[in-house]
Amino acid sequence: MSSVAILFSNIHDRDIPELTMSRSSGAIPFAGRYRLVDFALSNLVNSNIYDVNIITHYNYYSLMEHIGSGKEWDLARSTGGINILPPFMRADSPVRESLYTTRLEALKSIADTINSFTEDYVIMSDSNIICNIDLKDVINYHKSCGADMTAVTKTVNMTRENVNNDIIIKSDENNNIIDIKRNTPDFEGVSQVYMNICVFNRAYFQNIINDAIAHNYHSMTFDVVRKNMKNSNFKVYNYENYIMSVVSLKDYYSASMEILNNSKVRTELFRNRLRPIITRIRNSVPTYYGESSNVKNSLIADGCKIYGSVENSVIFRGVTVEKGAVIRDSVIFKNTIIGKNTFINCCLSDINAVVRDNMILSGCQESPYFIGKNKRL
Repeated sequence: MSSVAILFSNIHDRDIPELTMSRSSGAIPFAGRYRLVDFALSNLVNSNIYDVNIITHYNYYSLMEHIGSGKEWDLARSTGGINILPPFMRADSPVRESLYTTRLEALKSIADTINSFTEDYVIMSDSNIICNIDLKDVINYHKSCGADMTAVTKTVNMTRENVNNDIIIKSDENNNIIDIKRNTPDFEGVSQVYMNICVFNRAYFQNIINDAIAHNYHSMTFDVVRKNMKNSNFKVYNYENYIMSVVSLKDYYSASMEILNNSKVRTELFRNRLRPIITRIRNSVPTYYGESSNVKNSLIADGCKIYGSVENSVIFRGVTVEKGAVIRDSVIFKNTIIGKNTFINCCLSDINAVVRDNMILSGCQESPYFIGKNKRL
């Protein structure tokens, strides 16, 4: 039972413009030491899937620098391993040399690679999904059902407060997909939300991609999946543990706060010895805590200098918190400097920012205040 994976590194960049001005969504730092793509890569290798194709778009230098040869994930292999795929459309595309805008356009641009697959199954996943899922279970379920495609979903109680542009899947009592649609702002109720992880039979996958090229389709969800529901065997696999797709700054901030304040989430993500979340190892000196420092319920990476107070916050490598400064309910990316007697509340700071002395910056849980990369305040 062999499998090959396709990861989309940039699909949600436009949804998180604050954090993707100079990086892909898969390369967004998370939880003090990880990148979002680490979850997708770890889920694959922990499920014995070692042939991984990553489709790039733009701003992918930081992603490539982070992944490197893939040795941390045991993906530096002569056969299989990491394969970084270029971002341009096919030469015979009607929009030649343009960049793709949808998953299907991205897949059409690598049709030659897809047609060379010989594995039994194809796993597709976005790179912005935070979860620790055993893909072997999904594949085994897919195989036992004799499905052509199996989509991973989670059950969500949709309200107007948490509405976003999710894809909603409706299934029957046998988990057959009977409808698929985009969420609307006025919808309320319990729904199965598609988490952009799915398994295809390889031959079936190759056929639908070639058919999409022939018919010039653009949307994987609506031009391919929805149109083939009645003629194919499409199943849902509802995932019960923690899973979150980061498609906004609010989502990113909420996920960071859940890591701090929900022990169940931390356990499901990071404390499974059989399925560790793997990241690139970077050596740095231990964090220095000054005599006046005060830290409560926070994640603080190596290489920091803490002289002030940090409460309920995530602090990445190389951050300096000067004496008298207070950081609460915030996420501070690497090499940021927080000046003396500065108050930071519900903020998210990108890398290399400097907040000068005696500043007061505050957002709220629903809308954190964002400090841009290299910004000087």
